[in-house]
Amino acid sequence: MPSEPTPGPAHEHRAARGRRPSADVDQAPQAPSTGPSITPSAPRAQRTAVSAGQAQRTGGRRSADNPHVDVARRPKHRRTSTGPRRRELLQALGIFQRATPDQLWKLTRPDNKHDKLTRDNLLDLEDHHLVRIESVQEDQRQVWVLTRRGHSEAKQLLEPKGIRVSALRQQEYDPDTGELLGTGYDDHAAAVTSTAAELHRAGIGHRLGFATEIGHRLGNGYVQRADLVVRSPEAGVPVMLLEIDRRTEDAHDLVQKLRRYWEWGRLLPRDADKRTVDLVRSRPDAIEHVDHEKRLWRQLYPPTGREGLVPVAFVFADTTAAKVANTVKVLEEAGRRYWAPRRYDSLYRNAVTARDYRQAVPVVVTTLEQLQEHGAGAAVWRRLGRKGEQTLTAALENPDGDVLYRAQEARADAEDKQRRAAERQAEHPVCKRCGRKFTDQRWEETTAHKRAWSAGDTFVCGPCRADDVAREEAARLQAAAPLEPEDDQEPGRGRGRGWFRRRT
Repeated sequence: MPSEPTPGPAHEHRAARGRRPSADVDQAPQAPSTGPSITPSAPRAQRTAVSAGQAQRTGGRRSADNPHVDVARRPKHRRTSTGPRRRELLQALGIFQRATPDQLWKLTRPDNKHDKLTRDNLLDLEDHHLVRIESVQEDQRQVWVLTRRGHSEAKQLLEPKGIRVSALRQQEYDPDTGELLGTGYDDHAAAVTSTAAELHRAGIGHRLGFATEIGHRLGNGYVQRADLVVRSPEAGVPVMLLEIDRRTEDAHDLVQKLRRYWEWGRLLPRDADKRTVDLVRSRPDAIEHVDHEKRLWRQLYPPTGREGLVPVAFVFADTTAAKVANTVKVLEEAGRRYWAPRRYDSLYRNAVTARDYRQAVPVVVTTLEQLQEHGAGAAVWRRLGRKGEQTLTAALENPDGDVLYRAQEARADAEDKQRRAAERQAEHPVCKRCGRKFTDQRWEETTAHKRAWSAGDTFVCGPCRADDVAREEAARLQAAAPLEPEDDQEPGRGRGRGWFRRRT
């Protein structure tokens, strides 16, 4: 049996082709039709397709299965998808493997008002044997996947960019009945794709910035796989790991996932410095003093732009508000060691109320229903340890973290210096002569060099001591000055000359 059989008329999903083509789709002209509006097609190879959740039919899909079908309007020309739209759809299906038109619309052109143009382009890609309908859900949602040819083209679009391509969905048939196998749509996979679609629609992440099922290997060899990884630095979210839970897992299992992410964020790379490795092996807590740039997670992800490890988001889907509240309560209590900040080791513990987030995993929670109703950019995210809901960037920020710590530390240090200066000023001795307090310099002189001073000098302040020194210097200079001549003696006249005058 060929790998990509051509669908027969009985099982062709062509009902949607009755719609009027969008103006954004290139159209190849055909010769005017002279026959009826619907020209019978040549017989095609038959294949069996079973719609998920429905009984097998022998007459193919009816137009009533798709509420968007308009049988009266069938195009008389051929659709040809434009290059950009063709590339976008192949990239999205290459990353997420399976998606509905609604999801692909939000992952490619969320600015459009609806998914009609996306459905038109999917039908055109199906004509080119690049995509196919894998199943139709009970709510008539078509699940599209890549064919082998489309998967090969998606690889050429994604692998050069370093983006992981999902596995090809093979067409397998039951050897006895000939029914198509493996067409059931995994609800968990659908929730993952829907979450990415809502994030992209809100401007948080590009379709090429998403990755699914990314493994994180721990020291014991266990691999913790993240359901979805988003990188959106332009939206203030350089990296975030998402776990999508449809309440099929126990709340304590989610706590263990959080523990593994915390442990993985503390690992060192293989090329780490030997001294650092030996220190961490002997003292596991020493990893807290190793800069994040030297840890393993920085070789895979960019810096978060905030304190702490890579943030983790838990998105709950298809559950009740009561179950979500109970799960969040368990995460907060049992996982406190992994998400909660610590007190700073400061000399001014009473003055510093900031918290140290450097070794914590920022954890936010929300529901898929909230994302779909209000949008991922709205205040629908709650940070563990806080009350109320915030926007995603606000929830990831740490207003009581490092910035507050530096401000409080500087303010406490300045106040401490003022207090110590006032205490020292109060302890200064008073001058016994003038009553003024000693300056710091004078006090230092009298205490550090007490032996060099006489007993009286240590009880006077600096100015009084300067006056004493000036007086002592003046007295010394006066005692050392020569005697002056008498007033009646004329200058320059010797005694001999005076005697000679008297004799004459």
